[in-house]
Amino acid sequence: MRVGAFVVAAQFPGQGQGETLHRAVRTAEVAEEAGLDSVWLAEHHFVPYGVCPSAVTLAALLLGRTRRLRVGTAVSVLPNTHPVALGEQAALLHLTTGGRFTLGVGRGGPWVDLEVFGAGLRAYEHGFPEDLDLLRRWLTEPRVSALGERHVFRRVDVVPRPAEALDGDGSGPEVIVACTSPASVRLAAERGLPMLLGMHCGDEDKAAMVALYRRTAEAAGHDPHAAHVSAGVCQLADRTADARETLMKAMPGWLKQGLEAHVTVDGRMRAMRDPAAYTELLCDLHPVGTPRRAADRLAATAERTGITRFALLMEGSGDLAATAENVRRLGAEVLPRIG
Repeated sequence: MRVGAFVVAAQFPGQGQGETLHRAVRTAEVAEEAGLDSVWLAEHHFVPYGVCPSAVTLAALLLGRTRRLRVGTAVSVLPNTHPVALGEQAALLHLTTGGRFTLGVGRGGPWVDLEVFGAGLRAYEHGFPEDLDLLRRWLTEPRVSALGERHVFRRVDVVPRPAEALDGDGSGPEVIVACTSPASVRLAAERGLPMLLGMHCGDEDKAAMVALYRRTAEAAGHDPHAAHVSAGVCQLADRTADARETLMKAMPGWLKQGLEAHVTVDGRMRAMRDPAAYTELLCDLHPVGTPRRAADRLAATAERTGITRFALLMEGSGDLAATAENVRRLGAEVLPRIG
């Protein structure tokens, strides 16, 4: 089982953005010290839900500050950037870190980002498959051209070529796809790419998505047993009630402030989850409680879904010292129980 930290860079009420980013960086550093496998970095624009606007940039910083930790984006929002530009950045990180970088991508949401970066609503609604395929070609082929609806350019050399890494197996960086619907599951499976499944989903939903992936991947001639990643929340305490109380005190304020700040590009109404009810749901679904309960929860999810890679949000208290202690306890008291 491979367990990592999911870093959203969540800005809690009353906190500054610099303070928030410092906590994000420190969380990753402590994750390596504590023996975690990886850290996964979220990307958001114009909202305090998460104040990291470029997951790949923060990944570069953290890869430079660590020696063993794998660093992945969860996710880089593909419609907001050119696939070739993102592919070049991913290749650079792959080559210079001995293959420690994972590129997670997703299509994001119908937010005002699409207006600011010029992609438009159509890129969100219809452009993701074309973007993803161009990105994959850039990471696997020596020369690439494009003749699509969104991207048209003559054949150019791929420089640097990620397959020329001195370490690793000679392939490019791992690419993983955020999946939230049957359509996105099928899209990932048809390309043989692992899934990143969100923290709002329970084991039953995730098991169903894995089953759909396996059927689709096998029909497409790909390995049906890809190494998917399950996102979740982890808060540890000597008593389960105390762990839940920590999250119930802090997370609803962050969720309310962050979710309310999202603006749709076309003025459509988006129903917002009730912050307190959502926090309670996350406590029920994920390893929140004593270290023993957390280990049992992770083992149960792995057994029910077949997923053995986890990205756990550890910053739910909103406090730097408490987050660091939470990460340390995960490494010292949970990981030895799950092997």
